[in-house]
Amino acid sequence: MGREEQIEEREVLDSIFPDEITDIDEKSYRITINPDVPQQDGEDVESPTLLLTITYPPAYPDEPPILDLSLPANAPKPPHLDLSTDRGPLLSCLTTTIEENLGMAMVFTLVTVLRENIESLMLERVASIQAAKDKIAEEAEAQENAKFHGERVTRESFLRWREGFRSEMEAREEEERARKEAVEMKARGPKKEDKLTGRELWEKGLVGKVEEDEDAGVEDGLEGLKVA
Repeated sequence: MGREEQIEEREVLDSIFPDEITDIDEKSYRITINPDVPQQDGEDVESPTLLLTITYPPAYPDEPPILDLSLPANAPKPPHLDLSTDRGPLLSCLTTTIEENLGMAMVFTLVTVLRENIESLMLERVASIQAAKDKIAEEAEAQENAKFHGERVTRESFLRWREGFRSEMEAREEEERARKEAVEMKARGPKKEDKLTGRELWEKGLVGKVEEDEDAGVEDGLEGLKVA
């Protein structure tokens, strides 16, 4: 009964995938899968080509088919997909679908689910790359805007500014005061010696000396007159 179901399913798949299916032997064949690749930076990307190899075990569909996922020979690496690490997880994602379809032809369903999973995986990676680019752009924009907005004012930053402002103003006032004093001193000129009053002369003991000097001057004058 298993073999009859396998042959029947294979004939149905021929009508669904006329250009994508290739026989390997009577129990194995390959189906080409071309998942859609999401656009990146507004540019279309060529769809990659993947090969799903299906091998029927004797009891299929009462037991799971043997599956393998590969690239065609010499094919370029698909964008946002690495089969060396993605093959296992992608095939493991089919486990639930296989269990739900045991006893029935399931290859078409498996191809459909696998294609959707591949597209979802690539879409997530494209979104992650775009998110990283957006973050870098936002950080660059924030840095540019910071040049115009200045430092965010906090209580601490205001107190620091006020202290610096007051110190600067005090220094300016002291400088201006010193400048004005220098101008006023220059305008007054050299300081004239004050003439002592009679009392100040008396207190300093200069009164007698002044009289003696005056008497000496008178005598010198008289002597000059006698000589003449």
